[in-house]
Amino acid sequence: MTGAMWLATLLTLGSADMQWAPQQSGTSVRLRGVSAVDAQVAWASGDRGTFVRTTDGGLTWKAGTVPGAEALDFRDVDAFSATTAYLLSIGAGDKSRIYKTVDGGATWSLQFTNALPGAFFDGMAFWDEQHGIAFSDPVDGHFVAVRTSDGGAHWTPVSKEAFPPALPGEAGFAASGTSIAVLGPRRVWFGMGGAAARVLASSDGGQRWTASTTPLAKGEGAGVFSLLFWSDQQGIAVGGNHQKPEDPTGNIALTRDGGRTWTVPTGARPAGYRSCVTRIPGAPGPTLVTVGPSGAELSTDGGRSWSSLGAEGFHAVAASRTGNRVWAVGETGRIAALRRVRPPPKP
Repeated sequence: MTGAMWLATLLTLGSADMQWAPQQSGTSVRLRGVSAVDAQVAWASGDRGTFVRTTDGGLTWKAGTVPGAEALDFRDVDAFSATTAYLLSIGAGDKSRIYKTVDGGATWSLQFTNALPGAFFDGMAFWDEQHGIAFSDPVDGHFVAVRTSDGGAHWTPVSKEAFPPALPGEAGFAASGTSIAVLGPRRVWFGMGGAAARVLASSDGGQRWTASTTPLAKGEGAGVFSLLFWSDQQGIAVGGNHQKPEDPTGNIALTRDGGRTWTVPTGARPAGYRSCVTRIPGAPGPTLVTVGPSGAELSTDGGRSWSSLGAEGFHAVAASRTGNRVWAVGETGRIAALRRVRPPPKP
């Protein structure tokens, strides 16, 4: 099915007509990150230094382990083709690393190893294959981020003076690697939690930052877990409290001014804590999918209202850049693709 046909089918259906079709990942480890390139190519990442890749739309997945990274947890993967992808591992100190492959995972180069005591990197995002940014929990009251402009060959720290002060007890979340989002050539946002569910924003590639408060849950284990923007002004934050996976309190907020202010939608909301949200490009609304350990939901109106895609749990979800594939990943190597279960109605 072509991308246009897939989208046309989706637009004639509601969530009751869609379901997750399981695929064989080739691994049993927990998968926490996923990046969809197109209808054929996608990458996922997870625990024990694991990555998996498909080049045939998910008919087959090949699992591998990054040499020397067997003890690492890859929470984030950003892929650009069947050959090129970045992985970010989390953890205190030198466990926070970034790797890159340009040969489909046959070999990996270690590009960045955190050397800042107290830092714990949560996610990364790329404006394009050469320009990217990654962020950490605050250290000594200061936010921490690094940038690259040469495909990861060099990662340069962002000046701590570029940020507003971090709040006591403020921290980021690495649940799906998507608590950081980029748009266009220069815009970037990342979400925080703990003491406050705030969003940090920059419109100049990370040189200057501002902070805004969201109505998402705050406190231990709570905050912003995933961010997504589909225009300079419109975006969504999802999260809640990961310690209460079925509690919908403070799990979603929308912005219409680039993240300066956030509001809670008045329609039906996701059923619990949600760790990731993605947009299906080309579909109006916009059309969004969000996932968490207690289930998944679909919105066709830009997040104002949601309908259930079932109670099967996932940690991360991604739509291809052309919008013709949506994959979700989770526990014990779980990978599934969103598909229709009955044909669209006749005209």
